[in-house]
Amino acid sequence: MSETTASETNSSENVKESSYVTDELIASDIDAYLVQHQHKSLLRFITCGSVDDGKSTLIGRLLYDSKMIFEDQLAAVEADSKKFGTQGQNIDFALLVDGLAAEREQGITIDVAYRFFATEKRKFIVADTPGHEQYTRNMVTGASTADLAIILIDARKGVLTQTRRHSYLAHLIGIRSLVVAVNKMDLIGYDHDKYDAIVAEYRQFATSIGIKNFTPMPISGFMGDNITSKSENTPWYTGPSLMQHLETVELDVTADQAKKFRLPVQWVNRPNLDFRGFSGLISSGVVKPGDAVRVLPSGKTSTVSRIVTFDGDLPEAVAGQSVTLCFADEIDCSRGDVITLSDEPVQVADQFEVNLVWMADEALTPGRSYWLKIGTQLVSASIHAPKYLVNVNTLEHTAAKTLELNSIGVTNIVTDKPIPFEAYSENRSLGGFIVIDKMTNATVGAGMINFSLRRSQNVHWQVLDVSRGAHAKLKNQQAGVLWFTGLSGAGKSTIANLVEKKLVRMNRHTFLLDGDNVRHGLNKDLGFTDADRIENIRRVGEVAKLMTDAGLIVVTAFISPFRSEREMVRNMMAPGEFIEIFIDTKLEDAEKRDVKGLYKKARAGELKNFTGIDSPYEAPEQPEIHIDTSKLTAEESADLIISKLIP
Repeated sequence: MSETTASETNSSENVKESSYVTDELIASDIDAYLVQHQHKSLLRFITCGSVDDGKSTLIGRLLYDSKMIFEDQLAAVEADSKKFGTQGQNIDFALLVDGLAAEREQGITIDVAYRFFATEKRKFIVADTPGHEQYTRNMVTGASTADLAIILIDARKGVLTQTRRHSYLAHLIGIRSLVVAVNKMDLIGYDHDKYDAIVAEYRQFATSIGIKNFTPMPISGFMGDNITSKSENTPWYTGPSLMQHLETVELDVTADQAKKFRLPVQWVNRPNLDFRGFSGLISSGVVKPGDAVRVLPSGKTSTVSRIVTFDGDLPEAVAGQSVTLCFADEIDCSRGDVITLSDEPVQVADQFEVNLVWMADEALTPGRSYWLKIGTQLVSASIHAPKYLVNVNTLEHTAAKTLELNSIGVTNIVTDKPIPFEAYSENRSLGGFIVIDKMTNATVGAGMINFSLRRSQNVHWQVLDVSRGAHAKLKNQQAGVLWFTGLSGAGKSTIANLVEKKLVRMNRHTFLLDGDNVRHGLNKDLGFTDADRIENIRRVGEVAKLMTDAGLIVVTAFISPFRSEREMVRNMMAPGEFIEIFIDTKLEDAEKRDVKGLYKKARAGELKNFTGIDSPYEAPEQPEIHIDTSKLTAEESADLIISKLIP
């Protein structure tokens, strides 16, 4: 190994001294050491920036100087340094972090690498996030739980596109503490003027996106300058070393304790009839026994009788603690609800403006129903087309009809029920959410609530005296929806029409909604793109729901090609009221019929987005009724459906 610099020597001496104190305490009183370690504060931070800015090297240096690298690991890294021909005989600190073979061979970070280390003053979890634009979603994942972000800038290159992108995202996600580390200062001769110019350029950009404060510092991750101690190579720098800053920066949890009390309920704890508690992680504020509390969205109120933990009852609980609250009264409270102080409730709404980062290869389909996980809740939500996208380089707002991979946009979302929330800028737990595809269960987006839409606050549900049950009883029947789905030409309308005629002969009160008929009026403004098809089904579902409220049996005949939209309509109805009927016909048989000549036009390229030709049809996987038209006539199919509906 090469000779160490003065900075490395000072760093080494500091580590030796602190390690001696630690080793002595471990040897003399292991219990005291464990208690001391247990009560250290925990800082979560990320390193981000452009490709090859030295993120992994910096983390490797922190681990090395914090004595978190063991002899066998060090020997392996030294061997790898020689194998990869890195930096002469010096340790390649990046190899202490990059754990994936593909990353090491390609020289890039692909996934998020998490590492734990500790000093005498604090514990740390650091996320080494990718620099490439195509892995922006990984950076967002790492930043979502971080208290601090280290934005690295290569001193030779200055502020780059990814510097701006990651700074914008860190600020958007709500990271309060930013360190702008101008790295590789050794490669520019520790030039003070160049450092000042980079900081000035970054400050101009930071101000434009709303970043008010950040901590700049000149470092060299490879040489150790200003990492764990001040470097003699930068006498003009008067700020702290990176480690000094990490050990003393105020944690988010400290600031959260000064905010209003919020506890999202994770589960209801009732081991016996004499105990009922509501458990969760306090996201902000302080609570004590005797405090008057309110449960949202119901608005029910009570008083805290006990604060229960595994180690016993507490006289007070603060942000960051997981506790179980017991109430003086038996009130309804369940998973997904939010407990607040009675006079400081959160808002409740079902429509919001949000910032959304799209993280899936498949673009957003506006209007489609997705799962939205916010706090401890999982609700169904539809996402509108974006109001605009944000170009992080120029900060201009650009028009778009959807969100592609790594796009950042502003849009509106609508949930299927009112939810308690706070703006993300006020509470990350109650304002941040992820978007989950209902079919694949993959996380496809991450978002932050800006505010609720005014219409969600001004429109209230009117309670009616005549219930849907009363309407159905008057008609002497059970309301429901018979949802016919299948390819164009499969025979949906023909069979649905026969089924309705048979039901009417049996004195049932019905109404038939046919796909073509609806597009002559209610949905005449919609085309046949995926987004328009989804909106077509959403509107029909809402109409069908109103008709079931009136006690009717609703018969529908729509191609409805996407499973997620059929599931959306199912979720609108009461349990057991949605009957999916799959009219199963082979594509070649449907084409032969082609009564309307649509397949012929689609094959000729005259009709775009036609189901079965250039737009997919997702067949039902478990329909209530499956009709194979290759075996049954239309009349036989209708009779079979009636026999299953009315045994």
